[in-house]
Amino acid sequence: MSVDAETGAEAQVDDVAARLVAGSREALEEAWARWSGLVHTLAVRSLGNHHDAEDVTQQVFVAAWRGRHTLDPARGSVPGWLVGITRHKIADLHAQRARQARDAEAAARESLPDTHAPPPEERLAARLLLADALDRLGEPRASAIRLALVDELTHEEVAQRLGLPLGTVKSHIRRGLTTLRRHLEEVTDDHA
Repeated sequence: MSVDAETGAEAQVDDVAARLVAGSREALEEAWARWSGLVHTLAVRSLGNHHDAEDVTQQVFVAAWRGRHTLDPARGSVPGWLVGITRHKIADLHAQRARQARDAEAAARESLPDTHAPPPEERLAARLLLADALDRLGEPRASAIRLALVDELTHEEVAQRLGLPLGTVKSHIRRGLTTLRRHLEEVTDDHA
């Protein structure tokens, strides 16, 4: 490709980016026409399933439209931005699959009689102890941990739900789990 052709192609990508940020549906359609194949290929390679890859491709372009204000042509190209969104959507689907596998495994375990399960009053005591320990953490740390562990949301989903930056949510969860562990160890040592 000649220098002039390369410069022209870059100008076209920059034009699509500017129009997309401005809210042009035609720019979204053009982005779909130009880069949906790239997104789909990445999804198929990672997920190994064409149906899931089609869903991810659609989710990527919906997310791109909704998050068009985050596109900054000075920081990267439209295809690079779409690849980043694709990676997040693929990771979300992998996490969802892992949760479903854990849930299925847990359901299978629950259907078998468990001779080692603690009595109901011990399970209740453990839940109350955990609830008290979570309450002591304060907000928003307790909510972040509940959403991540109980509701099994990803860190990104927790950040969106709480309206906090992703790094802050990760810190709250990490520090909160450390504090919970320490508190539960103290209580266990006191009752041993």
